[in-house]
Amino acid sequence: MLILGLESSCDETAAALVTDDRRVLAHRLAGQEAAHAPYGGVVPEIAARAHVEALEPLVAAALSDAGVTLAQVDAVAATAGPGLIGGVLVGLVTGKALAHAAGKPLVAVNHLEGHALSPRLTDPDLAFPYLLLLVSGGHCQLLLVEGVARYRRLATTIDDAAGEAFDKTAKLLGLGFPGGPAVERAAASGDPRAVPLPRPLRGSAEPHFSFAGLKAAVARVVGQYRAEDIAASFQQAVIDCLLDRTARALAGVEATALVVAGGVAANGAVRLALESLAGTHGMRFVAPPPWLCTDNAAMIAWAGAERFAAGLTDPLDTPARPRWPLDPTAEAVRGAGVKA
Repeated sequence: MLILGLESSCDETAAALVTDDRRVLAHRLAGQEAAHAPYGGVVPEIAARAHVEALEPLVAAALSDAGVTLAQVDAVAATAGPGLIGGVLVGLVTGKALAHAAGKPLVAVNHLEGHALSPRLTDPDLAFPYLLLLVSGGHCQLLLVEGVARYRRLATTIDDAAGEAFDKTAKLLGLGFPGGPAVERAAASGDPRAVPLPRPLRGSAEPHFSFAGLKAAVARVVGQYRAEDIAASFQQAVIDCLLDRTARALAGVEATALVVAGGVAANGAVRLALESLAGTHGMRFVAPPPWLCTDNAAMIAWAGAERFAAGLTDPLDTPARPRWPLDPTAEAVRGAGVKA
């Protein structure tokens, strides 16, 4: 089975061809860092226009790389949300057009499900159910992944996501864009104990995350310490929060493994800390390779393959969705958590 995947939910345009036996035959990606760098963050209108220009050539290049034609594809998987609605529309409409023109099924993929299932693309031994820490620029959640299209949300952020806090810290410190890798590089030469920063909700009976107070604390100490020390102390504070909340979740579930996915999962210090936590609980630790943690089309194609194998396809009038929870039955929580 061969699936064409399209991703355009934020500032990465991507196309990939993936088989159901876990071979990535082609993966093409166009970044937009230079376009957004002057603004210190993603500008939705600029991102959408860049997707329009990049996606069609990327699809053609991916098909050429794989040595196949559109007629040989079994289904077209496209991100249908959540994300910046302009970008999501570009990818989803393109996916619909390709599916319709080739007479192939459409699989509308939740971007978060792409992250959630991505570890299974490179680890065939990863079995359901597993505990997933989904940590990215827009989301920070703990989910019990019980199967394809079966997710139980255990915790979410009540304000900002960890990845957004990384980006904001990079902007405050003048480290450049994208912020996550910039903070990690600066932290490598800093002292994680140098700057006193809070650990919001650590030790709380509430299961959720919070990073707004940590961002505010970083803003207050800029100029008082070396940028490298602030970056290292901030990164350690995020890690401490992630470990505390994840350990709380682990105590209450039966899972085959602790899994981390999403853009922040590419951070080496975060991965090492979570691997150590899994070890203390006698559990397997699974993380996709870093290139599969950030936004990419291979994970969308793989999620499409898993959904297609389960008989899940979508009509051509499927809407684009700026918000789309993986667990729609989860109880709304206070603050920004109502969005998740």
